[in-house]
Amino acid sequence: MNQLLKKLRRYEIMLRKIANNHLQGDYQSVFKGSGLEFDDLRPYQYGDDVRTIEWKVSAKGHGTFVKTFKEDKDQSVYFLLDISGSQDIGDPRRKKIDAGKEIAGVLTLAAIHEGSQVALLSFSDRKEKVILPGKGPKQGVKIIQGIFKHENKSLKTNLSEMFIFALNLIKKRSIIIVISDFIDEGYERPFRAMAEKHDVIAIQVTDPREAQLPSLGIIPIYDKEEGRVTWVNTAFGSVSKKIANAFTTERADLQELCKKNQINYLGIDTKEDIVLPLMELFKKRNRTMKRG
Repeated sequence: MNQLLKKLRRYEIMLRKIANNHLQGDYQSVFKGSGLEFDDLRPYQYGDDVRTIEWKVSAKGHGTFVKTFKEDKDQSVYFLLDISGSQDIGDPRRKKIDAGKEIAGVLTLAAIHEGSQVALLSFSDRKEKVILPGKGPKQGVKIIQGIFKHENKSLKTNLSEMFIFALNLIKKRSIIIVISDFIDEGYERPFRAMAEKHDVIAIQVTDPREAQLPSLGIIPIYDKEEGRVTWVNTAFGSVSKKIANAFTTERADLQELCKKNQINYLGIDTKEDIVLPLMELFKKRNRTMKRG
């Protein structure tokens, strides 16, 4: 456990150094959201979130105004971590589940360092692990242990149930970081509902094997979630093309869904180092908050 914490801490220190060099100390804004306590009104500016428009005041005909908020010192950050069977894909040395856990662990340490309350919800097709919000180093260790030491009760996926559970559990507006491959159907409605109430970040973890099968002839493909084997002839180019097209389409659909609902989207490949992609996320959120 100590070795794991040291590894995650090294990542977190790298993030902080890069942030201090390139974001002028605004690295913590990835955890600060737009605030929860109403402060004042100001004229609408291009790029403002339309959900902050104060319609009653704007209707008086003196211009369009948006609400501004004071930063909440007790900002809560919830990690929704998909640990279903579809995450167990990739190189044995670093599968999707490994990358997802690394991301959750690093961001947990960073959020704890910034004084945020941090919580964990691990999910398959049921709630696997729930750790309610808390602050401080002990909470950080508790969450890290919950991420890396938990053993699944199920390998199936149900993102819709995860989002519905989160909606019922999290009453106060919070930052929700969803870490998943998003390989599921029918989750869009509760995902949108969650974005209406909270500040949502979607981190999609993928592996190159999902987009392209090597030409190896007839091979068995094991569906870990269903526990069954399907034989596929990879010698036919149409099979590989169909898989590649499906992967590209599903990823584009998720990105469009996030864009329409003001959800920060980030894609991370298992072959990538997590530091630079996470920095891109921080930069994007900084630009959004400066507009607001």
